[in-house]
Amino acid sequence: MLDLPLSFLHRLADSSAEPWLLVLMHGVGSNEQDLFGLAPYVPKNFHVISLRAPYAMGPSAYGWFAFTVDAQGERTINETQEAASRQVVAQTLAAAAQQLGMPPERVVVGGFSQGGIMSLSLLLTQPALMHVAMVMHSRLLSQVLPLVAPSEALQGKQLWVSHGTRDQVIPLASAHAIRALVETLPIALSYAEFPNAHEITQQELDEAMVWLQRLSAGADGSAGE
Repeated sequence: MLDLPLSFLHRLADSSAEPWLLVLMHGVGSNEQDLFGLAPYVPKNFHVISLRAPYAMGPSAYGWFAFTVDAQGERTINETQEAASRQVVAQTLAAAAQQLGMPPERVVVGGFSQGGIMSLSLLLTQPALMHVAMVMHSRLLSQVLPLVAPSEALQGKQLWVSHGTRDQVIPLASAHAIRALVETLPIALSYAEFPNAHEITQQELDEAMVWLQRLSAGADGSAGE
């Protein structure tokens, strides 16, 4: 039984193949049950851990940090909560990897919406903890930019970014901003757009899982748009 700082759900990896670890983080107002529903689609050689965010927002509803949106659509985040969440997720990643005997080169962190924001922030600021991040329908926090790790620490890391062309919650321009930053860094980027709203469709999930399977099999996961 794992002992982690955050509440979680865990699916064991199939022991017949070299194990990897996928740690998932849900969007704001949801909980660990949400992305754990993706576990049946994740390659069997992955441990899947779905985390619950630390800040309660309502019955069975949690967030990684609070935020407000003004009349122009500009978001203002609770920076103290975001920094604290980033720290506790890093501690959770390290603890899970240690307890499962998983080296960083076989650790993937992923998330949807606010959970994807956390995944991207962790890859950029604490890349030693993981090899791969999966970022779905998310955005880059300006607060993270001064904290981005040196290029040598990011060398060889892998990043999946996907977004919906009809996403009205986090606009497609947010994915373009992520892509523009990552193209200046030594991170192998796989970027994809899908004709959907703020949701993970079956096509998006299938393509992401194929990419993840290729990575865990030792193939190069980088691709174009």
